[in-house]
Amino acid sequence: AQRKRETEARFLLQISLFPSMSVFWPTAYEDEDVSIGLCGCLLVALSILLMLLTLPLSVWMCIKIVKEYERAIIFRLGRIVKGGAKGPGLFFILPCTDSFINVDMRTITFDIPPQEILTKDSVTVSVDGVVYYRVQNATLAVANITNADAATRLLAQTTLRNVLGTKNLAEILSDREEIAHSMQSSLDDATDAWGIKVERVEIKDVKLPLQLQRAMAAEAEATREARAKVIAAEGEMNASRALKEASLVIAESPSALQLRYLQTLNTIAAEKNSTIIFPLPLEMMQGFIKN
Repeated sequence: AQRKRETEARFLLQISLFPSMSVFWPTAYEDEDVSIGLCGCLLVALSILLMLLTLPLSVWMCIKIVKEYERAIIFRLGRIVKGGAKGPGLFFILPCTDSFINVDMRTITFDIPPQEILTKDSVTVSVDGVVYYRVQNATLAVANITNADAATRLLAQTTLRNVLGTKNLAEILSDREEIAHSMQSSLDDATDAWGIKVERVEIKDVKLPLQLQRAMAAEAEATREARAKVIAAEGEMNASRALKEASLVIAESPSALQLRYLQTLNTIAAEKNSTIIFPLPLEMMQGFIKN
């Protein structure tokens, strides 16, 4: 309670000395837990006095503008000003005591360098990807980590290696979407304390060793040849069954075989213009001999 009374007394003293500049006083005075102390109040008062003495030139140092896709984190005597990030638009800072950092809020894209990964079935593959993320909380991105972009890049590389290390080669080649979702979930949970939101993760390419490519190609070729032989054998079996049924039908009528023979000759004559020697059946000649 005594500390609270001292804070209120300092605040009233400052307002009485500079009533017209109350809007420039640190917002930390409203909260005793982030008070900058008496020495800090004096430095802020001197900063305001310096700004008043150097008007209107000091206005150009106090007025700052941030773009629509940016946010400004203001530090007053080393403490983040209450209220979080400022912007977009116009805001004011005090000379000498205030500094600010601009944070880009747009979605950032970066490539994960190719990583040599040993899969679950002891196959070495090279995998790369791409990550899309954005800064969701500018204050956390500045206060909780030194370089959020570099940290996210390194974390994406290690996460890619850890996730793919638990998969075999067939799963990596076929379940890329599931792997991407798993990586996104892991990255999002890890970067939540940094104020970063991972929006999307994609696996770009999986490069196999040359010897493994040749072995897989030989295996695929052998599989295709075996399948082709099975299909050809099935075709021969179906054709033989059809011929068997046709022979049974022709056996019922001897003249059917002769008609089929004539149709075959007609087909040959239509395809190639050539001379055809047509042998007469002996049955027809026997009729003439008897007569």
